[in-house]
Amino acid sequence: MALQAFYGSACCFRSHLLHSSSSTTASPPFLAARRFQSCSSRKSLKLNCSSSANNDDQDYLLDAPVSVGDGFSFSGGKYSEGPSPSDEWFKQGKMVKAYSIPGAGEKAKDPIFGLAMGAGSQATGDRFRWFCVESGSADNPPVILIHGFPSQAYSYRKVLPVLSKDYHAIAFDWLGFGFSDKPQPRYGFDYTLDEYVSSLESLIDELAATKVSLVVQGYFSPVVVKYASIHQDKLSNLILLNPPLTAKHAKLPSTLSIFSNFLLGEIFSQDPLRASDKALTSCGPYKMKEEDAMVYRRPYLTSGSSGFALNAISRNMSKDLKRYVEDMHRILKDKDWKVRTTICWGQRDRWLSYDGVEDFSKDSNHKLIEVPTAGHHVQEDCGEEVGQLICRIISRRT
Repeated sequence: MALQAFYGSACCFRSHLLHSSSSTTASPPFLAARRFQSCSSRKSLKLNCSSSANNDDQDYLLDAPVSVGDGFSFSGGKYSEGPSPSDEWFKQGKMVKAYSIPGAGEKAKDPIFGLAMGAGSQATGDRFRWFCVESGSADNPPVILIHGFPSQAYSYRKVLPVLSKDYHAIAFDWLGFGFSDKPQPRYGFDYTLDEYVSSLESLIDELAATKVSLVVQGYFSPVVVKYASIHQDKLSNLILLNPPLTAKHAKLPSTLSIFSNFLLGEIFSQDPLRASDKALTSCGPYKMKEEDAMVYRRPYLTSGSSGFALNAISRNMSKDLKRYVEDMHRILKDKDWKVRTTICWGQRDRWLSYDGVEDFSKDSNHKLIEVPTAGHHVQEDCGEEVGQLICRIISRRT
């Protein structure tokens, strides 16, 4: 019954895209190439960006021509012809087991009908599986790239090759996202922020035996700072990309909080356009190309487990984000804080206001780097440049 409802809903999405495509013209060129020039500032380092048109790139639009594929076939969100971008990305990574699965191994059931859930919602083995993509020699200093909420390791696809020249760069999907495990809440993992701190500790122990540099974006920043406060001696650098720093930041935007609503949240979380496309494009100035949108949609097209995880994360964020932001504020200003910390801020963030960010950086004595053309997902907007920026920050300090 639930499957039938989801199938019919997804077919409506596909029909809408195909219908729209017949009445639109080609999309304008995507302004992809950005070059940064550093200039000094009394309070912070600012980066000026300029753009040049690239006629070979096409924007992602909901009404893209049918010829490029709509991304909603039930073979897993693939193009109608040719290889799936999701499959190509998956081939670049591997599964890493970390964080023990608690409980007696009871099979997960549908919270509404009590029916047995599919394999995607079940815990696997004795430890959870995390999807990780590595780049660069394992002999180089490790840099772990941590995506925000909601996103995937895929958001660092342009950062990884830049870092690989001098570092061992690793990006991973959080539990509940991308290709990592997505157990049904209450069956091994409840998606609380405290659980994310503990599970991150287990994963980092698996990924790196030496000191690491951590880069984290968005609403998962308080989780990573909490981990860092317990393991300061293990960290070389901490780089925060548009983290929630102020009291005004301690509340999810409506685009994300809607998933915490009873019933309505369950419905919207099974809609790839709301759960993926809208959540990624409403927070900044960029448009997403179809081939990239395909990768982000994939988890929501192949299983309902991604949507159920999204519901649980949104509810826990809505409940505990304020406390975690307050803790992060206190930790980063503490005189005993020893981790070298840099804050990078995309100034066209539509979710988190820039008000108070400069004052916080000054009061906490942490370096602030402004990226004027980037939105909330800085690594999506300016991937290669963010990679170069990370290299400069780490190299100067090591």
